[in-house]
Amino acid sequence: MATPHAESPDLSGRRVLICRPEPEASRLARSFIDAGAEARVLSLLERTPLPETPERRTLILNLDQFTHVIAVSPYAARLLLDELDAWWPQLPTGIRWYAVGAATAKVLTDHGLSVRQPAEGWTSEALLALPSLARVSGERVLLARGEDGRELIRETLEARGAQVTALALYRRSQPDHSADTVNQLFGQFAPEAIVTLSGETLNNLIALCANSGHNLYDRLLIVPADRVAEQARVAGFEHPCIPGSLADNDIVATVAAQLNGRDGGSE
Repeated sequence: MATPHAESPDLSGRRVLICRPEPEASRLARSFIDAGAEARVLSLLERTPLPETPERRTLILNLDQFTHVIAVSPYAARLLLDELDAWWPQLPTGIRWYAVGAATAKVLTDHGLSVRQPAEGWTSEALLALPSLARVSGERVLLARGEDGRELIRETLEARGAQVTALALYRRSQPDHSADTVNQLFGQFAPEAIVTLSGETLNNLIALCANSGHNLYDRLLIVPADRVAEQARVAGFEHPCIPGSLADNDIVATVAAQLNGRDGGSE
């Protein structure tokens, strides 16, 4: 369940490991440090922009043929806007812009766009529940995302009759961390809480635990959604927890409430 955040979270002396990509990982680490925690970063997902291709350029130039444009992440939104700025001095009107989550929406709204996003939640499932995506038969949808991304949005909208084009803007990969780095963070640092905000990041953590022989399954694990929480439980994690939102302050507050609640005997 999501945990409401406290006014001033106190994480004095607590040890938190953040497995997000950069630069989000270091930004979140600063928020934890401000709350008194010892925070370390071990990014388990790297994102690399894909080179432009003639096919991708054609899609961008034909932007005005799409009714709906969906960005699945802040990173996807930033890359999409960079390309649009290069080819569209003024964006075409009549497009409905969508964001999966508040952070993605902010990237688009900061660019002057009017954005539709779920009133509650920050998942693909929540986005697909928007009324404006319920009846899309015959309409064209551009889906800005990473390479080999989750297929739920595309498959659902195609089942509703839309013509969906996936625009792959970046590639995800697992960084290569040395055994010394992993042993220092998993063993010597011994985190009490671990932040993994995607299913792919969680899978990389599970693999790294198995390969290094470290058992972190009894630690507090911060995950983004029910789907990933279930994935964590199946893998053996005992304490997956979904924050009130994916904003940095809510993640910090959730970790504080969970760790301090355990010590206080509330669980």
